[in-house]
Amino acid sequence: MSLINTTIKPFKATAYHNGKFVDVTEQTVAGKWSVFVFYPADFTFVCPTELEDLADHYAEFQKLGVEVYSVSTDTHFAHKAWHDTSDAIKKVNYPMIGDPTHALSRNFDVLIEEEGIALRGTFVVNPAGEIKVLEIHDNGIGRDASELLRKVKAAQYIASHPGEVCPAKWEEGAKTLTPSLDLVGKI
Repeated sequence: MSLINTTIKPFKATAYHNGKFVDVTEQTVAGKWSVFVFYPADFTFVCPTELEDLADHYAEFQKLGVEVYSVSTDTHFAHKAWHDTSDAIKKVNYPMIGDPTHALSRNFDVLIEEEGIALRGTFVVNPAGEIKVLEIHDNGIGRDASELLRKVKAAQYIASHPGEVCPAKWEEGAKTLTPSLDLVGKI
């Protein structure tokens, strides 16, 4: 069963954010757009490149009213240590959630049980707490924050324009489609 259009399950976790440890729950994310980016582990190789890319695009996510949450099965203490020692991770201003109990990774169905780490899972969650975008990668394949931004914009567009859909490679301001009997076979 797919998690698309399901509501995120209740959770409670601690994040490292702006020099502090903060609690994050499903109530924290309620009422706004959120992106959850799961990654295998701190102090690794592909992970810092992804989190740095997200950090470089974070202001754009914020302009869209989107909060970004990175999540790994490390602790919030490990996140702080990584933030203090890595030039790439020092750029991160979004919450870095620790999931040492694996509850959040299980809730989003990205936990590799036998390894105790998460797959590279990306989830866009709407203000109602529903998962609208879901993408899971093999851990050797890094993600692109600019493509994630495009998907967030598309999800927000169709949420505010019922009956319209965004075609492949849709960019903000481009033409959308309105599915109808008249459109069948014309594309």
